[in-house]
Amino acid sequence: MNSVVTGCAGFIGSYLTERLLDLGHRVIGVDCFTDYYSREIKEGNIEDSLKNRNFRFIQENIRDIDLKDVLKNVNFVFHQAAQAGVRHSWGKNFEIYTQNNILATQKLLEACKDSGIGKFIYASSSSVYGDTNELPMKETSPTRPISPYGVSKLAAENLCYLYWKNYKIPSISLRYFTVYGPRQRPDMAFHKFIKAILNDKEIEIYGDGNQTRDFTFISDAVEANILAMNSNANGEIYNIGGGSRTRINNCIRILEEITGKKAGIRYMDGEKGDMVHTYADTSKAESELGYKPKVSLRGGLRKEVEWITKMI
Repeated sequence: MNSVVTGCAGFIGSYLTERLLDLGHRVIGVDCFTDYYSREIKEGNIEDSLKNRNFRFIQENIRDIDLKDVLKNVNFVFHQAAQAGVRHSWGKNFEIYTQNNILATQKLLEACKDSGIGKFIYASSSSVYGDTNELPMKETSPTRPISPYGVSKLAAENLCYLYWKNYKIPSISLRYFTVYGPRQRPDMAFHKFIKAILNDKEIEIYGDGNQTRDFTFISDAVEANILAMNSNANGEIYNIGGGSRTRINNCIRILEEITGKKAGIRYMDGEKGDMVHTYADTSKAESELGYKPKVSLRGGLRKEVEWITKMI
């Protein structure tokens, strides 16, 4: 099997690339090393994949390459590439999100029209829901994103559907709920929390810490992609959560227990675009894809603590 993974040097993309290689796929990885965080981190993420003879790496922006050539004889496209970050998506920065999240997706879908691919799997986000009183969030819940980032992810989702509806590109959108684990981006909460605790520095929490999140361990997110690839579903959207909706304050307590250290906490005003609660109803993914998260929050946090401990 031949697969393309965009954003292959990122957190999720790098793990997905490794899993596909383990399954015997020939993988073309595309990544342009955007400057959202250190290039050195991303290069480390694909270090092992680069040693695999079944991996071909293209260092280019999706918008700038001959995608029809890249997609020749490709069976599956995993579109993980995106400009990440809710808090950085405001103002002039929104142009970057428009280019990298919406236009890049449209160009990739356009190139897929005549490629004969077996599945196009798009990495969406729980950010598309915004603040809703409907918990847990279902795929049929209202989508009213409250951040420009969320708007860009929802727009790309809609592009996936319309290319399925009009051109029969077999697309599936996976709405990830806060993916965490080793290799997590340095700007993400758990990465920052753990590093601060281990270095005896203060944790900054936006809001009062009573906001809740549904956390998904990296291996569960990767498994969702494999299940989607092997499914008969097309034109569908699925929530991918970890089944562990927890208050941020409780997450800090778990980290204190794992590290054996007391966290210093400074509560700050909430940031624009931050959702108050996320909680995934994954019953659709369970019934139609066979998805079931396997890693508990405590178990996953222990793995991330072990990884960060080795880094510092």
